Amino acid sequence: MPELPEMETYRKLLSERIAGRTITGVVVTRDKTINMPPEQFIEAVVGRVVWFVERRGKHLLLHLDDGRRLIIHLMLGGSLYYGDEEDRPDRNVQVELSFGEHKLFGIGLRLGYVHLVTAKEAIERFQELGPEPLDTRLTVSKFKERFKGKRGALKTALVDQHTIAGIGNCYADEICFIASIRPTVRIPALKEDDWERLFRAMQSVLREATAYGGYMDAPFTREDTLTGGFDERCRVYDRVGEPCVQCGTAIERGEVATKKVFYCPTCQPEG
Repeated sequence: MPELPEMETYRKLLSERIAGRTITGVVVTRDKTINMPPEQFIEAVVGRVVWFVERRGKHLLLHLDDGRRLIIHLMLGGSLYYGDEEDRPDRNVQVELSFGEHKLFGIGLRLGYVHLVTAKEAIERFQELGPEPLDTRLTVSKFKERFKGKRGALKTALVDQHTIAGIGNCYADEICFIASIRPTVRIPALKEDDWERLFRAMQSVLREATAYGGYMDAPFTREDTLTGGFDERCRVYDRVGEPCVQCGTAIERGEVATKKVFYCPTCQPEG
């Protein structure tokens, strides 16, 4: 599933291409992907100008010139592609937005969606989301406070969007590795210096992953060389059996609350 670095990469690449552009056409092939009858959705969106593109957690918001927003949430298996008709993806496209000769294709949105909402509705939707992990207002103490009262595994809390927005399975494991903390550790067992390392690791991993285009390797455009660049830089995620980049110990895979966890048993000792 796309996480903060992937969605931030989409935001950057999409902003360069559609900010200030008019939506000239819409095609909907799956009614459940949108939040109103297709005819109503198309009528409301065609002719609107995209002022700018924002990201909130794992969501993209296309701000339209009438004050409304198109919220895009890719969920599991979803992706975006931008190109002309010759570039049309060979996967199922549920929604496509045209900008003249170019189109934004919403692919694999069986669980994801593209919803048209008012500014007020957008604010209400995101009220329950936790803070952005790279927000300069988020300090170590405020970060630790987000986990107050939680007694489960660290990874479970890290991927909870109500705790911190934008972190999923991949980056939770990568953050824990950099912080030398096992993802399965119970939150009450964390010490003061653990929180400091965890906070710094979160910021460094997410910044690095964003700079390298995230770990998902599906290109956004024909000439895209940024997307997916972080995949080869993952230290533990999906690296079971491979040698740890720090100590050479084989990376192990475990499970917590039905979620896979990847870690180095030497660099991330139990307890």
